[in-house]
Amino acid sequence: MCRNIKPLFNFEPPASKNEMHDAALQFVRKISGTTRPSQANQAAFHEAVEEIERSVRKLLHALETKAPPKDREVVAARARERAKQRYQGAS
Repeated sequence: MCRNIKPLFNFEPPASKNEMHDAALQFVRKISGTTRPSQANQAAFHEAVEEIERSVRKLLHALETKAPPKDREVVAARARERAKQRYQGAS
């Protein structure tokens, strides 16, 4: 659906409030089809972002796992390597 929304669960360090906000914002942008709402829709847009952010925070605090936390740097390095392979092969 949206490549910019990254998994936030079971990472060390845990997802920050900014990461949760960014994921909520990206989701609302995708659903609404706009990156910047008109003045008439601005309040509804921002309210939706806030509601989704609260839901994300609640979900992440409620989820449980026995798996060890993932290291953000390792996951990011793997993603960079996959992207490198993908884009080198596309040339």
